Amino acid sequence: MANLNKVMLIGRLTRDPEVRTFSNGGKVAKFGFAVNNRKKNQATGAWEDMPCYLDVKAFNRETGRKLADTVEQYLRKGMQVYFEGHLLMEEWEDKNGGGKRSKLVVVLDDMQFLDGRPEGATGGGSAPMRASGPAARTPAPAYDGGSSFNDEPEPMEHGSGSPTKEEEIPF
Repeated sequence: MANLNKVMLIGRLTRDPEVRTFSNGGKVAKFGFAVNNRKKNQATGAWEDMPCYLDVKAFNRETGRKLADTVEQYLRKGMQVYFEGHLLMEEWEDKNGGGKRSKLVVVLDDMQFLDGRPEGATGGGSAPMRASGPAARTPAPAYDGGSSFNDEPEPMEHGSGSPTKEEEIPF
C-alpha cells in the first residue's frame, strides 16, 4: 500500500519562533502559522477567509540542513512564507491527569520567503529566497503583479546564444 505525507502551504506566521537547543547539539524552532480557506457566505453571497491555524516545527538536521537556524534568524510574526513539510501526530500525557493528549503538527522540510529578502540576508534586490540546499543562496524570481518579473536581465540580441526574456519565463 502506497503512502504520501506531504504538505505545501502559503500563509503567515502567527507568532515569533521559539527556539530550543538540545543537550546533543540539536535544535528545534517552533512557531504558529495560519493559512486561509475561502468559504462563500450563504447569507451575503460574499467570499470570506476562514483561517486555519497550525503549529510548525523546524529542525537542524545532521545532513547539513539547518532549518531551525534559518527560521530563528529570518522569520518573524506576520511574514508570508511558502512551506513544504510533512504531518506528525504528537502524543503526550496531560499534566493535570486528563489522560492522553495529541495534536497534529507540520514538520518543515523546505521553505521559501515570499515577503522579499529577509533582513540580514546577503545580496541585493527583494526577490524571495529558498531556505535550504544550494538554492538557499540564489533568489527566486519575484512577481510584482505587473506584466514582467523583477530583476530580469535585459534581452540579448538573437544569435548571441543567450535566451530572450520570453524564453526565460518558465510557463
